[in-house]
Amino acid sequence: MTKKRTVEEINEKIRSGKAVVLTAEQVSAMGREATPAEIAERVDVVTTGTFGPMCSSGMFINFGHTNPPMRMERITLNNVPVCAGIAAVDAYIGATETALPHDEYGGAHVIEELIAGKDVLLQATAKGTDCYPRTEVKTYISKETVNEMIMFNPRNAYQNYNVAVNSTGKIKHTYMGTLLPAFGNANFSTSGELSPLLNDPEMRTIGVGTRIFFGGTTGYVAWHGTQFNTGKPVNKHGVPVGNSATLALIGNAAEMSTRFMRAAYFEKYGVSMFVGVGIPIPVLDEDMARRVMVRNSQIETNIMDYGSPDHDILGRTDYQSLYSGEITVNGMKIRTAPLSSIKVAREIAEILREEITAGRFLLTEPVEHFQKTSGLNSLEIRL
Repeated sequence: MTKKRTVEEINEKIRSGKAVVLTAEQVSAMGREATPAEIAERVDVVTTGTFGPMCSSGMFINFGHTNPPMRMERITLNNVPVCAGIAAVDAYIGATETALPHDEYGGAHVIEELIAGKDVLLQATAKGTDCYPRTEVKTYISKETVNEMIMFNPRNAYQNYNVAVNSTGKIKHTYMGTLLPAFGNANFSTSGELSPLLNDPEMRTIGVGTRIFFGGTTGYVAWHGTQFNTGKPVNKHGVPVGNSATLALIGNAAEMSTRFMRAAYFEKYGVSMFVGVGIPIPVLDEDMARRVMVRNSQIETNIMDYGSPDHDILGRTDYQSLYSGEITVNGMKIRTAPLSSIKVAREIAEILREEITAGRFLLTEPVEHFQKTSGLNSLEIRL
């Protein structure tokens, strides 16, 4: 049996320039010939990546005080409503909030423009108080003028996600993209064997405080994400099937890049945000080696009918089939298309690999691991 290693032992190899760091795709390919024991001996760190639409995203901003000071109560940025009920000049802009009266421009676009260094129009009003007498302000802000831009995303990096199809005779416009009638297409949005939480499905090395690649800079796992659900079934390879674990992420948006943080609009649905996330997985033992060897053919997910009221599950497929461009559902061949970018996911994994290899990115052990869950609650309508 291969000797178990600690994160600190791996960090020492990174500091000395001796660590062997490979991307998840490289290790998956290696796993066709090598055993878990051999991979555990040869590889120290595996890098992952994903870049896809992650609606549950947003940014905290501190604008700085006006003169005379003001307790901003109603705020818009480029006409996008902003949550102002935090403090005098603190606010949170959600990625999916849209500009009034238009829905094709929203918080994600404002966030992208701020990250890009562009000027954004701030408008705010207030009733005025003795200590905050000003009642209105209209000015431009940028990342050079505000005090902080903190990206805080409550739900990112879904461990796995369903495939969307449409059984009805009408086009369906959804957060999974446009779904053609009569099973005209199938959309999916996970980067398969590159996906972070599919390379550590039990999250042995990922938890509160894990250092990650986030939007082009260093970020951290802040907490488990909303709708975190480890109660999903797993397949024979130990991979969760369907929507499962999620992460809440935090990072300095002023250091991020629009290459890895991009606004998007889904026709007749609304605004979303493409977010780039990469997580390094330390190969601590043979079990972790076996996990990071996972291949697209071993990762399954549910095919879900977005045309049915209850989003009926029609079957399962694997990511090798999805990336082939075609799956079969009820005897019908259906064209597939990813909403996430495998090209950018590979770029993220490679950047992270290079940073670790060069000794510029050290691994962290979780401050706290996540609790197991048994399922999710649904909203009960009581009125």
